[in-house]
Amino acid sequence: MNTSATQTSSLAHFPVALFSSVMGLAALTVTWFKAHQFGALPLEIGMTLRWATSGLYLLLLLLFGAKLLRYPAQVRADLEHPVKLNFFPAMSIGLMMLALLWSEPAPSLARWMWSVGAAVQLGFTLYTMSSWIHHTRYDIKHANPAWFIPVVGNILVPIAGVRLAPADLSWFFFSIGLVFWLVLMTIVLYRLFFHEPLPARLTPTLFILIAPPAVGFLSYVALVDQIDAFARILYFCALFLTLLLASNAMRFFRLPFFISGWAYSFPIAAMTLATFEMAQRTGAVFYGLLSWILLAVLTSVVALLSFKTLQSAARGQICIPD
Repeated sequence: MNTSATQTSSLAHFPVALFSSVMGLAALTVTWFKAHQFGALPLEIGMTLRWATSGLYLLLLLLFGAKLLRYPAQVRADLEHPVKLNFFPAMSIGLMMLALLWSEPAPSLARWMWSVGAAVQLGFTLYTMSSWIHHTRYDIKHANPAWFIPVVGNILVPIAGVRLAPADLSWFFFSIGLVFWLVLMTIVLYRLFFHEPLPARLTPTLFILIAPPAVGFLSYVALVDQIDAFARILYFCALFLTLLLASNAMRFFRLPFFISGWAYSFPIAAMTLATFEMAQRTGAVFYGLLSWILLAVLTSVVALLSFKTLQSAARGQICIPD
């Protein structure tokens, strides 16, 4: 096969799941900014990560745009795929995360990015739920934690939205994410408890279970500006799920690398941010110590995932047929 044909084939199989790397890097960046406020760590680390994350998002967006223009049928096939469909909202979530990163140095740009990201997220939510309701192809074995991304991803909107839009708009998205988190959590746990285990390629998505309560905690605290009983329920639910998955760490260490491995990053980052928030608002030493431990784990995980992704890309193992 000639080089041109290989490049063409690679573009056709560009995985939209790669946008989950932007979610992970953006969340890591927010965490380092938070750590700077909390412990006077170098601000330059967060600033460098902000530019790197923005550059990565633009690169992936250009590649996806090229795929959409040259291979629209392949994009439609991905939208109809029971698993790949759920990773499309990583694009809108990534954009909203960038809005959070740029909200202070460039508020007008951040407001534009947040508005587009929130609108696209709502569109993906409506499309995905319509697909679930009027389906002819879904089976319980297709259910996995990645199903949280299209619908429960709405719970992320208020984190930046409280500063960029009317409060009711943030409450609207928060309500969608919170209610359907409980619905989808029931479905996913039923699938995990009573059916065959997730395939190895999707096993890393188990970490997504941490994200809804952790992000829900951050959004709720941003909306009400206090740590109340409900905030603690969300936080401790996320903490329990973190402990549950940490107790099964060896199962994840034995897995080969897949792009879905980026599912480790965003949930750990959300838990780290939630713990920093608890530490700042309560002043408890325990949360302070835990937040630094989680930051070290998160940074190591993202560094390893970045290395593995670049290594796989160099070997031509990314943009290939499933």
